Amino acid sequence: MTAQPVKISIIVPVLNEEHSLSAASDCLRSYCQSGHEVIIVDGGSRDNTLMLAYQVTAQVVVSMPGRAMQMNSGAALATGDVLLFLHIDTRLPEDALALVRRHCHEKNGWGRFDIRLSGKQPVFRLIERLMNLRSRLSSIATGDQAIFVASSLFKKVGGFPEIALMEDIAISRALKKISRPVCINHKATTSSRRWESRGVVATVLLMWKLRLLYFLGVPPEKLARLYR
Repeated sequence: MTAQPVKISIIVPVLNEEHSLSAASDCLRSYCQSGHEVIIVDGGSRDNTLMLAYQVTAQVVVSMPGRAMQMNSGAALATGDVLLFLHIDTRLPEDALALVRRHCHEKNGWGRFDIRLSGKQPVFRLIERLMNLRSRLSSIATGDQAIFVASSLFKKVGGFPEIALMEDIAISRALKKISRPVCINHKATTSSRRWESRGVVATVLLMWKLRLLYFLGVPPEKLARLYR
């Protein structure tokens, strides 16, 4: 008997991101047409995000705001063998789902892509290299890297801790106790908008500060206020 292909559920949290969802709609529709499940989870948008979501997929969920809560809400309805959590301003490489299918049979059970920042300035090439290296050395993935995890393993660790910030780091810490992640060196491209609007140096220093404070035990709610 021929084995059934691995089904991937792509879970996309959004909140007042009409422009970003419009830009990503063609890619998301193509995943649906390829037989994968796309679940868009709206956190209570006040613009046209929710309306646009229904134009992309019939699988639309409205949840409480907060990326962790939104992703858990989407995962609760997902029927895929593998869950892939995709930020709306991140674009997967062309062969991403084939790569996830290939690696999901490995014992690791979870992983992420290398990251590429969309900005053209040379400094972004240095930043992304350091981010990818740090991730490989630490076995910690960030949400911008399109984390994917076998649905059974996701349930085993209890999903994303529903905290205001650093939910990606928190689940990585739980998952790496079970196995190291698959680090796919094909690059997911994520928007460099926050770096450009806040300034590269200021953003780097802020992210280092937030990570340090998180590891020192500062509550994520306080970190979220600093991030905003």
